[in-house]
Amino acid sequence: MTQAEASKPLTGVRVLDLVVGPMAAIGRQLAELGADVIRLEPESGSVDRRQGPSAGGVSLDFAAANLGKRATGLGRFDELLAGADILIGGPGCDAAAALARYPRLVAMKVSEFGDIGRFANWQATGPVYHALTGELSRSGIPKREPLLPPGDLAQACAAVQGAYVALLAYYNRLRTGAGDLLDFSVLDGAAQALDPGYGIAGSAAAGIPASKLPRGRAEARFMYPILPCKDGFVRLCILAPRQWRGMFEWMGRPAEFADPAFDILQNRFASRSLLPAIATFFADKTRREIEEAGQRHGVPAAALLDLDEALGTEQIVARRAFRPVEIAPGISAPLPDGTVEIDGRRMGADGPAPALDAEADWRSPPLELEASAAGERPLSGLRVLDLGVIVVGADSARLLGDQGADVLKIENAAFPDGSRQNRTGGLISATFVAGHRNKRGLGLNLRHEEGKRLLHELVAHSDVVMANFKGGTLQSLGLDYDSLKAFNPGIIVVDSSAFGPTGPWSRRMGYGPLVRASSGLTMQWRYPGEADSFSDAITVYPDHVAARIGAIATLALLVRRLRTGIGGSIAISQSEVMLSHMAAKIARRVLERAGVAVTGEEAEGSSALYRCAGDDEWCVVSLRSEADRQAMLSVTGGEEIGAWLAGQDPRAAMEALQAAGVPAGAMLRVSELPEFDYYVERGSFRSVTHPHRGEPHFAETAPVRSLRMPAPPEVPAPLPGEHTAEIVRDILGLDDARIDQLIAEGALEQFIMPEDAA
Repeated sequence: MTQAEASKPLTGVRVLDLVVGPMAAIGRQLAELGADVIRLEPESGSVDRRQGPSAGGVSLDFAAANLGKRATGLGRFDELLAGADILIGGPGCDAAAALARYPRLVAMKVSEFGDIGRFANWQATGPVYHALTGELSRSGIPKREPLLPPGDLAQACAAVQGAYVALLAYYNRLRTGAGDLLDFSVLDGAAQALDPGYGIAGSAAAGIPASKLPRGRAEARFMYPILPCKDGFVRLCILAPRQWRGMFEWMGRPAEFADPAFDILQNRFASRSLLPAIATFFADKTRREIEEAGQRHGVPAAALLDLDEALGTEQIVARRAFRPVEIAPGISAPLPDGTVEIDGRRMGADGPAPALDAEADWRSPPLELEASAAGERPLSGLRVLDLGVIVVGADSARLLGDQGADVLKIENAAFPDGSRQNRTGGLISATFVAGHRNKRGLGLNLRHEEGKRLLHELVAHSDVVMANFKGGTLQSLGLDYDSLKAFNPGIIVVDSSAFGPTGPWSRRMGYGPLVRASSGLTMQWRYPGEADSFSDAITVYPDHVAARIGAIATLALLVRRLRTGIGGSIAISQSEVMLSHMAAKIARRVLERAGVAVTGEEAEGSSALYRCAGDDEWCVVSLRSEADRQAMLSVTGGEEIGAWLAGQDPRAAMEALQAAGVPAGAMLRVSELPEFDYYVERGSFRSVTHPHRGEPHFAETAPVRSLRMPAPPEVPAPLPGEHTAEIVRDILGLDDARIDQLIAEGALEQFIMPEDAA
């Protein structure tokens, strides 16, 4: 490993952090990648040091959100701002004034509902974000009340989105020489990074977008069924025909299911006898036996584990995903050792959460790079080879395409992207459109020697290769970084997988629902006291947030490449991403089992969901303090909140409670998001039409409000191989005769759209 590779990619980047609470994790993401992050606090320490469950007088939430930072007094703001590259400010921080003083600064203001506009003074908690993003409306069992998701997934995902946009603006600064002002709303971050209603959905949804779901909780349990077995529960993700055939063989080829029609996903979903038959087959088998047999037969299956079991799996232990960190004198707890590996090295934060140090100063000289020629968008001029599939694969490259990169979506007829399918048999589903905008389609057969040679030529003209196969696949195809750097030393290879590139589970088939089962989240996503009320089937997590972690790591290596000229490899474990979002809870469980006293209640107080007037209408109300309770009573006239809300329109009630300073959120359905005043004011959605789909659909706009980064274009998602000839002609210089020959030989594929294929 060279000296350049040994240093973390953001070494030399200086971040001044004034954020208190869960969004402090924005700075931690940057610190893990090597940025020098200095947190500014009052001389007595910020309030989040003492909020929530604590051990030895230190908040576990604070420890998890601030690993790897340093801290000093607020009085040094002016002095340290002069040397900062990125400012992450919270309430009371004048980010615009900071940018005016230092035009090369990336100044980001973090607030709950944005820094300006009618909603700027609204208050939120994690459950309120779930209500207002449309996530709550999709959580729960049909004809039951909605179910608040476990933990604080909304804010954890929003923090990742915050780190992504901050680093994107910084990379743009390196290319243009100009800083930026970012108005980052936590609600926006949660809406985009957790489970975006207008984002790409899992392949089992068969192209049906979340906006088309029926009123009430949609019945989705059959998509990723959870079945009882001898010692608990297991979940299946039988999607592809080959996976079903493996299940059929495993069951002994029962005649009842021998009809080839069962190869079709929707026919299996419609069968009333298939799942009961599989449940009977599993009844005398343990979870481990089912997992192992599933691997042998090519059937994606995962045991449902509780959180303690998840932490003790051979995979998590082998990969050392958590490391002991001293959070108070004599008290250590396991905390995540980063969620990214770069060049085979874990990017865990260096050091524990910070103590206040009056003398803290910048550790390294500033990163001085000359501005390079830049286009309209931050990533203009970069090229990405997109080998990804389904959700995390789609979003990883789409994020870069939205920012100006030339993204080539590589497919071939034998292995089309599973998210293309829809229930009418077309080649462009509504959710595929969302996940693959701003890309060009390249039909390339990597099993053909000439096809692989063409890919190597493209690598020489590209910057990033993105994939999300199970561990070892890129190496077996000769597409890993060590193989590709021979064609381009500056290439960056990003590989996102369910369980990571190493360890005994690295070659397991993994989908988001299986990752949630194996990581202890599905067992938490249940109605209280109801053992089999699993309610996460329709959720698309952690795919979207894992994609953003991949984009963050890619930007970090692009920064490193500007100063070193070398590329590198990135590996992401989606399971470890998910477990990192439960870091404080995990630390508490381990400490309590060790006999360490953990005191204090949840930092955000208590939240509850209440039925309102109308059909399946609900409102979340959070009480963080006695002041919130008194403010609530002033709105209800002293009436109990549940009784009062039962006669109220949820949006009117939300408005009244928010006006009194009480965090409240009406449960919005995905179809209602584009018309909600907040999203209208922020310009969060726009209506677009794909040329091969008749009806208009809504699409997300910019990832953050910014002075210098325009909203993404809306280049339509491509058909398979739609731009093959154009790409190899323009990039590789092939003439029409050679292109026709390669198509005839099967190395290239070029799609001709039939009239009825849309």
